[in-house]
Amino acid sequence: MSTQRTMRLVILVCQLCLILRIEAQIPDACTLSPTNRPPENSDINVTCGTEYMGLSIYLCPMYQALYNESQMVLNNQISTPECYGTADWTVDPPVLKFRFPLNGSSIASCNNDFKITDQVGTGQFSDFSSVQYVNISGTVTSLDPSAGMITYRSQILYKFSCFYPMQYLMNNTQLDVSGVNIAIKDNNGSFISTLSMELFEDEDRKVKLDIPTSGLNLKTKIYVAVKATNLTERFNVLLDRCYATTAPYPMFVTYYDLFVGCERDAQTKVEINGVSQTAYFSFEAFRFVSDKNKTISTFYLHCVTRLCEVSSCSQLLPNCPTTGRRKREARDVLANATVTSPVIVVGKQSSGEAQTFSASYGLSSESNYSGPVVAVIVCIVILSILLVAMAAYFALYVRRKSFIQ
Repeated sequence: MSTQRTMRLVILVCQLCLILRIEAQIPDACTLSPTNRPPENSDINVTCGTEYMGLSIYLCPMYQALYNESQMVLNNQISTPECYGTADWTVDPPVLKFRFPLNGSSIASCNNDFKITDQVGTGQFSDFSSVQYVNISGTVTSLDPSAGMITYRSQILYKFSCFYPMQYLMNNTQLDVSGVNIAIKDNNGSFISTLSMELFEDEDRKVKLDIPTSGLNLKTKIYVAVKATNLTERFNVLLDRCYATTAPYPMFVTYYDLFVGCERDAQTKVEINGVSQTAYFSFEAFRFVSDKNKTISTFYLHCVTRLCEVSSCSQLLPNCPTTGRRKREARDVLANATVTSPVIVVGKQSSGEAQTFSASYGLSSESNYSGPVVAVIVCIVILSILLVAMAAYFALYVRRKSFIQ
């Protein structure tokens, strides 16, 4: 009898150990998380950035399916360390992150699918009749650790893809808000040219634009220079398009074109373009209508820029006949990238608006009086009225007295 009790006790202890082991597979951060459930299609979030592609996948469903972060890999590239993600337990819910730059070596190392197509240019490339686009896609799959012939784990498979213009994928290219590096192949080899954008407050472009915290006045003249450094004399800078967005990255959500091809804002003046290694233009400060209820309006300036050979730059400038505009072929592009300005802040009023408000709703500058002067004038007027009233009363009294006599 005692032997049976001992066996039951051993079995009970084993069952408790199994229960504890199962519970230990679920991290504490996932215990109360709403993502502590089986995997779903919505678990993955894809970021198609201008510098990198990023994946963010909920971790808790992986643990629910009896996997962990070390068993999830890009395109089944088991032996490539950079194809594994990094677990982030500091966020709620926890996620597994993948991040790889937009260059050929990084995309190829994890065996992502790279498909090129030709399409009519749209968005910032709408001035081109043919633009090459690339679709980057792949999968994040689970690695089953089971050593036997069968398994009780279901496979996890997340698919992702991003769609880019080919110009974003130049070798050695870095796209950010401070500058752009472009790789150019010259007769003497390859080199890197750095594009930058600077804002100035004077026409000679000697004084850099200082933007106060309250913002620039509306219609303030802003002078822009887009410059290439480390560039051989064979190439010039050519601006295809410059536009403003409310976001720091060149995303076409809220944007306004300053110039593109033959179309140009009335307040924008293109001074030098395609004839030197620096391009110059100017425009007047404005506000986005979406910021009408805000004290300040902020936006960023973006210029789609290419480097052209000196002998062919004039041929690449937009041809603007009176009957319409001609679109150019994207294959003429040697290198094309978008360079972005620092944030531009604009206040609500310009000096002209302040004068109009004063003239319409207040006293003119010639008729402004101080408080004491106004008080004296009022007293004189009241005293004059009293004197006139007393004089009239006295005259009436004298006249009445003489009549009685």
